[in-house]
Amino acid sequence: MTDLPARFRAVVLCGGAGSRLWPLSRESLPKQFISLNGSRSLLQNTLLRLGYANAEHRPIFVCNDVHRYIAKEQAEEVGVTDVEIILEPCARNTAPAIACAALRAMDDDPDSVLLVMPSDHVLEDGPSLRKAFASAYAHAARGALVTFGVTPTSPQTGYGYIQAGGPAADQGDALNVRRFVEKPPADQAKRFLSEGGYYWNSGMFAFRASTYLAELERCAPAMLEAARAAVADGKGDHATFQLDPVHYASCPADSIDYAVMEHTRNAVIIPLDCTWSDVGTWDSVWSIAEKCPDGNAIHGDVLLEDSRNCLVHATHRMVASIGLDDIVVVETADAILVMHKSKSQDIKGLVEKFKVLHRTEITQHRQVQRPWGWYDSVDRGERYQIKRITVKPGARLSFQMHHHRAEHWVVVSGTARIYNGDKQYLLTENQSTFIPLGEVHSLENPGKIPLDIIEIQSGPYLGEDDIVRFQDMYGRV
Repeated sequence: MTDLPARFRAVVLCGGAGSRLWPLSRESLPKQFISLNGSRSLLQNTLLRLGYANAEHRPIFVCNDVHRYIAKEQAEEVGVTDVEIILEPCARNTAPAIACAALRAMDDDPDSVLLVMPSDHVLEDGPSLRKAFASAYAHAARGALVTFGVTPTSPQTGYGYIQAGGPAADQGDALNVRRFVEKPPADQAKRFLSEGGYYWNSGMFAFRASTYLAELERCAPAMLEAARAAVADGKGDHATFQLDPVHYASCPADSIDYAVMEHTRNAVIIPLDCTWSDVGTWDSVWSIAEKCPDGNAIHGDVLLEDSRNCLVHATHRMVASIGLDDIVVVETADAILVMHKSKSQDIKGLVEKFKVLHRTEITQHRQVQRPWGWYDSVDRGERYQIKRITVKPGARLSFQMHHHRAEHWVVVSGTARIYNGDKQYLLTENQSTFIPLGEVHSLENPGKIPLDIIEIQSGPYLGEDDIVRFQDMYGRV
């Protein structure tokens, strides 16, 4: 089967937290926005994959407000410049998120055929994937709800499974769906593998938007009602759309599997015989990584001696090991994880302890992304904090003031336009300025290269919540 002239409308789900990949994945920068197996992020690889499905036209992102700018920026870096971003005011799982995307897609085209893809999976691209997408489009256009099942290669207990039945009534390689099985215990997973007819649940789907909404109305009418209200009372345009927070919060939270796919009579499965991983844990990252002869997978400045089957990921410092077997070491600027690979599933418990202790290391990295660029908290002590700030060309920080701190700015490179009270002036390399406590100020990069400055904060309270914004080009409150 060849590519069809008609196009999928891609729905890319960007709401995952990826907490089991801490400390690399954090709430402000979860795993879909980081690189695990190359130079591009998982989201960027997902977007490049849309060409195999004839789905490059205006993909829909569903994500939360914190990630809207980095999602858009990463899309533009790989040439995807025309996207619609639907902003979730709170997490409600995949079924409501897809419902809102389907409603928005039908506003553009009542006959939209959706390809729903997680943004944080690894999937082998190639002719088999192109063929599977083409087959899925044909079945979806005829009214089926298509799921993609990956041929299992091992008895994984961290994946859901789909049991397939006989061939679907329509022509092609689709199979009927018998049942969905949530993550099974080890003995059951081994039995699935030996019996055959079971597939890993990839989390990818294809269907007409109207077909999905009709099945949702039959299976979960309260969910659809809340989703319709969230879209009807939402605000925005075809570039960015904010769902109504009250209606969306009232929506029952459930996955598409539980809400629809397990109850519909129209589900079919397209087998995928290719490499796939949801890279949900560090041992799964090791399993897909390129390895040296001793089975070690390394990233960054790493030196190993007498070590086997280890994953060592270094981002800021040299990491060395001697005499380790089956160990994971992940180093970032502000945290280091050391654990046995077999304990990869236990990181969620560790993250929950961090929440109780109110540790900021679970929410953000030392380098924090902002719409205008980023900042790196270099040092901090009693009554002072030092940051390195990078402002992208043409970008500007909000007009703001602080109740509890003053700031000194030193330009390292580039040109800065400073707004300081009623004064406006330019600073270049090695020049500095002082922002008094309580003064309304802003910082802009009018140049064509990144602006780097060193910011020295001083005062009794230095929290990020001591910001009163008066004007912001990015619409932040």
